[in-house]
Amino acid sequence: MAKRKIRIGLIGFGKTGKAVASVLLQNKDFRLDWVLRRKKTLSMRSASEFLGIDSPDPGIIYSTETMPVKELLEKHPIDIIIDFSSTDGIYTYGKQAVEKGIKIISAISHYSDKEKRYLKMLAGQTTVFWSPNITLGVNYLMFASRYLKKIAPWVDIEIVEEHFKGKEGVSGTAMKIAGALELDKEQINSIRVGGIVGKHEVIFGFPHQVVRISHESISREAFGNGVVFVAKNILEKDKGYYVFEDILAPFFAMSA
Repeated sequence: MAKRKIRIGLIGFGKTGKAVASVLLQNKDFRLDWVLRRKKTLSMRSASEFLGIDSPDPGIIYSTETMPVKELLEKHPIDIIIDFSSTDGIYTYGKQAVEKGIKIISAISHYSDKEKRYLKMLAGQTTVFWSPNITLGVNYLMFASRYLKKIAPWVDIEIVEEHFKGKEGVSGTAMKIAGALELDKEQINSIRVGGIVGKHEVIFGFPHQVVRISHESISREAFGNGVVFVAKNILEKDKGYYVFEDILAPFFAMSA
């Protein structure tokens, strides 16, 4: 008997959301059942047809203006919600997802303490994963950086983050890296030029040498690859609140 595909509902269809949808539509283990966005533009169209991808997935695009989330989840049940919408998007589907036992993967860059508390409240009833940058590479960068700092806690450290010209504020990923390394915000250097998708570099300044650990997203499809990695690794997780460290830690465990 053929293995049932993991059913996905994607919330948010901006530049990154489209790239994530593209990856999901081409993955044999997942089925993109629907996409939900605020605007009515593209409503009732197929994501695969819009993106020019040959896929059997339904991937129908709905608008919150015409399709209430509760009705959408009842008519088109899924296993996991992937959120690439906005900071307040979690309030539009969180309660309904919990009631249906749907797992949540949020990739929103900037959450206030209020949203983080809400995520953890939802995690008391279902599986909730959050990462401000869901690419596998940048999370590996954080792990490697933490290990190096543990070896040399006295080393000078600076973070450089580069993004496209229109991006406002300090990168949420850079803030998370700083938090993981116990650095102040002043040690983050931001560059905004051209159309850079996203680059993060941690510079370790030793007395007679410099170590640079960097990660750059070549295209937004990197976020889709990260989603696939996380989704596969939370399928068997019990209800609770998870971050990338929880997913990666077992891979870093080394036998004696």
